Amino acid sequence: MSLCRARVIISGRVQGVGYRYSTLHTAEQLGLTGWCRNNPDTSVEALFEGERQAIDKMIAWCWQGPPLARVDDIQVTWEPVNGAYTAFTITR
Repeated sequence: MSLCRARVIISGRVQGVGYRYSTLHTAEQLGLTGWCRNNPDTSVEALFEGERQAIDKMIAWCWQGPPLARVDDIQVTWEPVNGAYTAFTITR
């Protein structure tokens, strides 16, 4: 089992459309831990920890997001896993 960690910044129309709550639901379904939050620049940032295949599926989902979202760009940064999270949460 190889765990990975990805920090993802999603830009476009991603605030006020249920993006964080849909991300939470999808991350839980995929067995990922970490968090997501709105950024002041109107992007959404998320940190995913879990199996590489699950993170790849999550990133693919992030390109679509919930029905009202419009994703213009995604930036992914791979980071060392530290296992600090036991669940996926929405933070501020």
